[in-house]
Amino acid sequence: MMKFFQPAVVFFALVLTSACSTINIDQIDLSGKWQVKLDSTNTGESSNWAAKKFMGTKINLPGTLDDAGIGKPNNLEPAINNYVMSNLARKHQYIGKAWYQREIDIPTSWKGNVVKLNLERIIWESAVYIDGKLVGKANSLIGNHVYDLTTHLTPGKHLLTVCIDNSNQFPLINVAGTKYPDPVNQDMAHAYTNHTQIKWNGILGDLSINVSDKNTPNNIQVYPNVKDNKLKITFSQSKFSDNKVNCIIRDIKGEVIFNEKIQALIENNNSISIEIDRPKNLAFWDEFNPALYDVEIVSNTGSSKARFGYKEVSNKNGDLTLNGKRIFLRGNLECVIFPLTGHPPMEKKEWAKLISQAKAYGLNHLRFHSWCPPKAAFEAADEAGIYCQVELPQWSLKVGQEDKTTQYLKAEANKIIRDYGNHPSFLFMTMGNELEGDAAVLNTMVEDLKKQDNRHMYATTSFSFQKPMGTRPESQDEFFITQWTDKGWVRGQGIFNDKSPHFNADYTATSEHVKIPLVSHEIGQYSVYPDMSEISKYKGILEPLNFIAVKRELEKKGLIGSAKDFTYNSGKLAALLYKEEIERALKTPSFDGFQLLQLQDFPGQGTALVGLLNAFWESKGIISAEEFRQFNSELVPLVRFEKAVYKSGERFTASIEVTNFFEEKKNQTIDWTLTDDAGTVIKKGNVDGVSLTIGNNVNIGAIEYPVTTTTAKRLTLTVSLKGTKYKNNWSIWVYPNVVATTANDVVVTSSIEEAAVALNQGKKVLLNPDYKTLKGIDGRFVPVFWSPVHFPNQPATMGLLVDKKHPALQNFPTDTHTDWQWWDLCIQSKSVITDSLDVTPIVRVIDNFVTNHHLATVFEAKVENGKLIFSSMDLTSKLDDRPVARQLRYSLLQYMSGTSFNPTKTISIEDLKKIKADKKQGNFSAKDIYKEN
Repeated sequence: MMKFFQPAVVFFALVLTSACSTINIDQIDLSGKWQVKLDSTNTGESSNWAAKKFMGTKINLPGTLDDAGIGKPNNLEPAINNYVMSNLARKHQYIGKAWYQREIDIPTSWKGNVVKLNLERIIWESAVYIDGKLVGKANSLIGNHVYDLTTHLTPGKHLLTVCIDNSNQFPLINVAGTKYPDPVNQDMAHAYTNHTQIKWNGILGDLSINVSDKNTPNNIQVYPNVKDNKLKITFSQSKFSDNKVNCIIRDIKGEVIFNEKIQALIENNNSISIEIDRPKNLAFWDEFNPALYDVEIVSNTGSSKARFGYKEVSNKNGDLTLNGKRIFLRGNLECVIFPLTGHPPMEKKEWAKLISQAKAYGLNHLRFHSWCPPKAAFEAADEAGIYCQVELPQWSLKVGQEDKTTQYLKAEANKIIRDYGNHPSFLFMTMGNELEGDAAVLNTMVEDLKKQDNRHMYATTSFSFQKPMGTRPESQDEFFITQWTDKGWVRGQGIFNDKSPHFNADYTATSEHVKIPLVSHEIGQYSVYPDMSEISKYKGILEPLNFIAVKRELEKKGLIGSAKDFTYNSGKLAALLYKEEIERALKTPSFDGFQLLQLQDFPGQGTALVGLLNAFWESKGIISAEEFRQFNSELVPLVRFEKAVYKSGERFTASIEVTNFFEEKKNQTIDWTLTDDAGTVIKKGNVDGVSLTIGNNVNIGAIEYPVTTTTAKRLTLTVSLKGTKYKNNWSIWVYPNVVATTANDVVVTSSIEEAAVALNQGKKVLLNPDYKTLKGIDGRFVPVFWSPVHFPNQPATMGLLVDKKHPALQNFPTDTHTDWQWWDLCIQSKSVITDSLDVTPIVRVIDNFVTNHHLATVFEAKVENGKLIFSSMDLTSKLDDRPVARQLRYSLLQYMSGTSFNPTKTISIEDLKKIKADKKQGNFSAKDIYKEN
């Protein structure tokens, strides 16, 4: 059992020796060696540790205690329980106050100027001391802690001390993850959590002391006015006596596109504004042309610069538009998942690498779930043309219950729009994730923000389980994020397992009545089996004890040889479902986007490996970026058709459409082909003279194919826009109308007793009991939702692993993974536990990574004097209406009648009778985070 420890206090003291104080410099870089002292008894303030130098442990800043290996060492061992499986393990952990210390040497040239200390990112509270005297305290999870040191410093050496407290300052902003026994892991808002980033203690990013003239323009904010074709610029200056200021605008290459003296208007609180007509060469910023500009304001006392993009995001008759043109958000969550460091990168190049991978997979949007990223992320997004949604650091079920917390969050919101508001990539903002409580408080916060800054669109919450919140927009919402409306689901969860595969559906019926832009919330969440090869990648401050525990379990149960296949085949099923999720969203004219949860793994909240990429944004080998972009791009060919499975004599029909959020295209040709697995073209055609407008282009053309076949086949339909990279494809399966469902030398029975008699007589037996009478895990098509640890009370299997080269499947076209043709067989089945049986599965079911059972639905074995194939998939009932089941039965019987039917493993009749499921949930709590204890 985990040993708990008392929070300690860390004390930092800062000493810097600069160059000669007579050199004219405007910044002192404080990065480098510091002294750090932990204060586990919380006595540093009362003992006035800041008054004199102390000898602590040396640490490099920017950085964290975890980086330095400071804190309580982790004593957990790999094991499948709530402690280990909740999240990646910190090698060292420290929660409490921390003090840092170094000397600074202030140049004489700074006298009479404004001197400020900048600490770019901290969790959670900081306090700054000069020569033992308190300067002040700051409390922010989303931005710089800035201190005015002007009145506290004179030229020469001083002792600077920074005390940082990373303990929870406002518990009401965070939903408690009641599943997790360790209290330190219960906070789940990503700005403050151990589930994605960690609750690090330290200072990240810019760490410096800066000097400026007190009358220099500052806080430049640029407000595009697209409607009137103008540009408003505001700034602050303590003493402003000019009638005019010089405004200079340069493009990203440094070329001047505007340079004029402009009449300035003095507003309240030392705020000055100017307004100019939009310069002729000032281009719009968007994903296809991320044009950036630098504005410089020059007054008679100095100058300052700011970067901006000219853009306007708005609602046009319920549609989301940017610069007057409709856009569609192909989004992904970004939850501070950086498993080597446990914290977000502070360098633009690191964010640019992540964003480049996101764009490679066709994404144009990132939602920063319950946190706000640093400026480096915005800068990279600005340059790449990525649309960002930021959120207050809040995931609360008790909004408005404490005024102090509400005021803190309002201050955080104001800081976000001040510090990051110029970034054109900053398009959207909500007050937090899945909030519950006082909706009036949220509406008031949004109303105030809309009045302050019109450069962004605002919403009260990113979905809510509280009704009627979550089912319809709040009064102040400018866009609406939800997983359902008052008319039903707007995402695939809750649909794909309940309805047979069909590809003519969208969410119009449940979304078209919403009169503001609508974005579907956290679609996907299809779990993929852990990738054991990932373990060696963890070379930083976190240990993958959860992965190691699963690996040891697989080794113990003799399944480690199948681990790679488990990852690949569960991943292929997840990719299949993500494709249909995305295409349904794209087919919905009243939709404005989706947000995936997610393209990459989520290592916390019960090890939620829902990604097609791992937590490092690296491919798992499941689907390439090129393949993913076929159905997730600015222009996607789509088709609507009724079902995945057809019998000979039926007619396959499909309607072509194109979702286009790129550019209008005229006189285009759309090609289509229907091919078999050998690449033979079964049928092809084209549609000429197609004009594609922005949005949904429907009913472009029809595809028809009268199915005539004597053998089972998979066919692939490919639709492409001729002469372009845009194409997409789908599979359908065609089956003959008549196949043999009996064999003269095979006994087909649903009775174990009858099978026992035949097997004792040396006969061949196809045993297919009524799956409803079997003890097993209920058959499912979709894999585990999110995590079997976080949500343990679900039928938790992860798809099929099919031995497609087995001769028993010679007449049953299949891949190694679950595909749409398996839907009926999966639903009408039980997965039987074969842990105690030495059998060879022909169709294995991948168990979840908590229980790790040997599961099968079809296996073969020698039994007594005979030979057996056992199927817990229904191969008996209503076969005329179930061509897939009929074909599988036929394929098995053909194999059994041939000479190659010779199972190598042996079991007894008593072994068959012992097949049953273990209903125990182990040591896991089954409480839901949205339920009271």
